[in-house]
Amino acid sequence: MYRYRYILGGEMNRRAGILALVALSAVSFTAVAQQPTKVWRIGVLETTDMAANSANLNGFRQGMMQLGYVEGRNYVIEYRSAGGSAERFPKLAAELAGLKVDLILARGTPAAIAASKVSPVIPVVTPAIAVPLLVVASLARPGGNVTGLTAINSELQGKLVQLLREILPRIARIAALQNMGNPAVVPAWKEFESVAQTLGIQPLLLDVRKQEDLGPALERAARQRAEAVIVGADGLAAANGKLIVKLANEHRLPTIFRSREYVQAGGLMSYGVIYPDLYRRAASYIDRIFKGAKPGDLPMEQPIAFELVINLNTAKALGITIPQSVLLRADEVIQ
Repeated sequence: MYRYRYILGGEMNRRAGILALVALSAVSFTAVAQQPTKVWRIGVLETTDMAANSANLNGFRQGMMQLGYVEGRNYVIEYRSAGGSAERFPKLAAELAGLKVDLILARGTPAAIAASKVSPVIPVVTPAIAVPLLVVASLARPGGNVTGLTAINSELQGKLVQLLREILPRIARIAALQNMGNPAVVPAWKEFESVAQTLGIQPLLLDVRKQEDLGPALERAARQRAEAVIVGADGLAAANGKLIVKLANEHRLPTIFRSREYVQAGGLMSYGVIYPDLYRRAASYIDRIFKGAKPGDLPMEQPIAFELVINLNTAKALGITIPQSVLLRADEVIQ
């Protein structure tokens, strides 16, 4: 009898132990399941407000979603716009650092420079930068805390001049609307000047540093008989695109820009990188950094897609006939 009681007691203890282990496992599983998901805080340093930048931001969100990130669930955006005034970037970058962001997404050379200097430990990813060697040691091994994608602005000057010459075969004078206070713009102007002079075209520099410079600059272009205007890819132009288009059309000056939104606003043509695609690709850099990669070890990439957009309504208003050979190469024709 004592032996029976002993066995019975042992069986009861064994069952109790199993039940306890099951309960403990359930508690542990529940605790793991209830652990809060890391919410990454991404600072965004831009030249324009969110509404004007919506196409690029949508490209970025798409790229993040493809990698398993959902805004509001496991990442949030702290957005800061310089409104076309590059001198505001250092202060805005400091604001983002004060919010203890995990990373800064900074478009353009001035924004990337400001973001890289605000803190050596905050990673910086640039979706588009014209002169990367101002902030990184090399494209293959950036070093420091900055990486991302380049925008290839200087190298496009020859293509822009070529397109203008195709639609205006006798063109003799082209103005370049550039903010020479932006260090990324200086190489672009030098390249344009060289290409134009090689082709026997007179280059005219319109140096604009603030919104108030735009009207007088385009008046000067018309007065000096410029036959077209190349608009630089700069924060000032991005923040005042519609105004530039309006003023240029009033002076009957054909324009060529670097991205499609200006043509959608009434500019004549654009040729350049597809910025939403660059923003989408920037998400992969962020994902790798969040998973432990160092920005300085991630090689910078170049654009792989370019687009030509033409506004036929504007061409008609300016009395310009776009050759069929150019229309056939266009990625989009606005009619």
